[in-house]
Amino acid sequence: MKEENPSLIGIVADASSRFRCSPWCFRSGVVFADYWFDDYKLSILMLQQETATLSRAITRHEGRLTYRPDHDLQDRYRVHPGDEGAIYVRVRTGSGSVLFSNCTTECAEHFLPLSVDVPSFWKRVIEPGKPFSIAGGQSFDRNGMPVLVELAIIKDPNGFMYGALLHEMFDSMIVPMTLMFCLVIGATIWSIRGALKPVAMAVRAADAIDPRDSGARLPAARMPQEIERLVSAVNRLLARLGDLIQSQKLFSSSIAHEIRTPVAIAKMELSRIADPRARNAERDLDALTHILEQLTSLARADAVDPSAYRRASLSEIGAEVAEATAPFVFDQGKSIEFIDHGTTPVTVIPGLVENMLRNLIENAVKHNPAGTAIIVTCGPGPQVTVEDNGRGLVDLPEHNEDLGYVKRSGELGLGLKIVHRIAELHKAKIAIDTARDRGTKITIAFTASQ
Repeated sequence: MKEENPSLIGIVADASSRFRCSPWCFRSGVVFADYWFDDYKLSILMLQQETATLSRAITRHEGRLTYRPDHDLQDRYRVHPGDEGAIYVRVRTGSGSVLFSNCTTECAEHFLPLSVDVPSFWKRVIEPGKPFSIAGGQSFDRNGMPVLVELAIIKDPNGFMYGALLHEMFDSMIVPMTLMFCLVIGATIWSIRGALKPVAMAVRAADAIDPRDSGARLPAARMPQEIERLVSAVNRLLARLGDLIQSQKLFSSSIAHEIRTPVAIAKMELSRIADPRARNAERDLDALTHILEQLTSLARADAVDPSAYRRASLSEIGAEVAEATAPFVFDQGKSIEFIDHGTTPVTVIPGLVENMLRNLIENAVKHNPAGTAIIVTCGPGPQVTVEDNGRGLVDLPEHNEDLGYVKRSGELGLGLKIVHRIAELHKAKIAIDTARDRGTKITIAFTASQ
């Protein structure tokens, strides 16, 4: 299965992501190194974050300050058996009243005396190096009353240092840089979508180009310069293709017209020769004449003037074609019937619709045995049907979109090709229902005129 080409937005977004990830990773590394190799700064950051976490359990109850840690907070500062190190916590008021403490002599060893006024922050190193062995405290205001939360960490058994480092990187780097990254990518995508709007308009214009309009071009207004050059190149290609197609149409129409006269003269001369071989040659010339007429019809269908469309009645067209082709049908030993169920007006080129119906009738006559009944039905609504009870389109390949194929019999299948081309010009839909020895029914549905 062929993979789809990536979109321009996807390519630019991917490139922008790669480009911005590099400085993001570099900046993260710088922040990490800045804190990791500066024990003083990292230890202060750790004490500030942990004492702030402990302060959330300080509440005022019935006019008095209390310390009520929940289960998670208690577990956070609990040292599990077998772990090296220790954690000591003390919470006291500015007057020296202890609200909480999990130590006795250790508190006196590591914390400030209760008689000391509450400082905003203090810290001292118990043992240098990592993991940290430090003590310190930070004051908080609770309803106008200062409260000092003190914490001593020996050998950092619960990994507070890593938590502080990760928290700082998350707050200082990951969140703001991610937001900035998303904003930049969003702005980039929005800008590209805006720049590609003219390209989308050109795509719609290309899909709507009528191949009969040799002057159709893609719009280049408001295009980015790089894409404008591509559109200009496509327009030059369309101009060359238009000239080529016009030359082919002229050639097909002219060659068919020029050969018709010498063929008619040859047939007239052969009619004076009383020989079976002359009759065979006449039949060959009749076949050649038929092919030339079909080529002429196809060339005319490809050279339609859009101003030739007008409102017409399918019932009138169908009746005229059935009447005009009846002598030919009867001469070939077939019968033809016209049925009118009433049609609504349609906008068509009457001459081409007549040509289409005539081709369908001639095909039904040519490819079916004597005694075949042909029915031309108009309506109900904007549709016309040509049906026969013959042997079916046995040479029609299934799912063949190009009906100008060479049949197994060696004949060119131009009749149905002309029918499809004329239907395409009128935006009409063709439905073919055929089966071996059960006939063929071809329905052409037009769009009613407004």
